[in-house]
This record gives sequence, C-alpha cells and structure tokens, in this order.
Amino acid sequence: MPRTAKIHRKTKETDISIRLNLDGRGHARIATGIRFFDHMLELVARHGAVDLELNARGDLDVDQHHTVEDVGIALGQAVTKALGTKRGILRAGYFLMPMDETLAASAVDLGGRPFCVVNAKISSARIGDFQTELTEDFFQGFAQAARANVHLRVLYGRSSHHQIEAMFKAFARALRFAVARDKRLRRVLPSTKGLL
Repeated sequence: MPRTAKIHRKTKETDISIRLNLDGRGHARIATGIRFFDHMLELVARHGAVDLELNARGDLDVDQHHTVEDVGIALGQAVTKALGTKRGILRAGYFLMPMDETLAASAVDLGGRPFCVVNAKISSARIGDFQTELTEDFFQGFAQAARANVHLRVLYGRSSHHQIEAMFKAFARALRFAVARDKRLRRVLPSTKGLL
C-alpha cells in the first residue's frame, strides 16, 4: 500500500496544506513565506527520501512562531497518517551528519511517546529571514504531533547556518530509517507492548 497522507490544518493564525509520500524520491514544493525555512524543509524531503508538497500561510506580520511551529505539527500529523498501523517499520533511526566544520546528531523513535530535546547553541539570532530560536519549536511541534521522541544535538560547529542545516539533515536521515520497512517483520508491530 502507498504510504501517503494529505493534511489541512487551519487555525486563526495559520493555514497549512501538506501532501506527503513516505516512499518518494525526495521531491519538494515548499512555500511558507520564510525562505530559509523553505530550504530546510526541502532538505527534509531530499535527505528523508520523501515527496513533500507544503503550502503554509501564516500571520508573519505578527511573528514567525505560529507558522514554524504549526508546520512542525502538520508534518508530524502527516507522517503519523501515512504510517497507518506502523506494522513492519523499523520505528527508530539515528544519524550523525557532518557539514564542513559542524557535526550534528539526531535520533528519532516513533514509539508513541512525544518528547523532544534540542541541544544546540546557535549564536546568530537570524539566518537570512529565519528566526533561529524557532528551530526547536519546529521539532517540538513535530514530536508532539507524531508522538515521537526527537533528539537533536550539535556536537560542535562555528557557522549558525551550518549548525541548523546539519540538524535538519540529520533529522531527515534519522526519520528515513525510522519509517523504513523491514520485509522480515512486515506484519509485526515494532513493540513488545502491542501498541504504539
């Protein structure tokens, strides 16, 4: 079965539409009104090997927070919907991503319990048009909606751009492993509890 999802999330602050194919080829069409954030989401599609169409309109005249956080929530909802029962998936993945002078690590577990830890000291308040402190809000939103553990850490690095980009790439690669299917266990739920 194809692992796809369509999500439309509309609040008084944002209007977000997502089409996701977990078994894609890394194609992306992203428009959030925040160009650097668009680029990070394009990286998630490419490095996560998912096809992602995402259109977000938010109250950017107020702040970027609502848009960035709600995109994380909507993406988490889309991943959950596309996974269905979660039978046969690897469930957890991790990745260590170098980017020039920066090294970032990510671990993702789609085990049904939301928790997010981001350990990074980003020195720049903005990269291009993006408020860097919102990086954590995006991942928090994703973790809550996907009911996933998401851990991200920048081990070292000088460039704030590289640090954030390495985190998004590491997250995408870790998620790619977590959603991957194991043919030997295609009918098995990856939990001894019998519930995810």
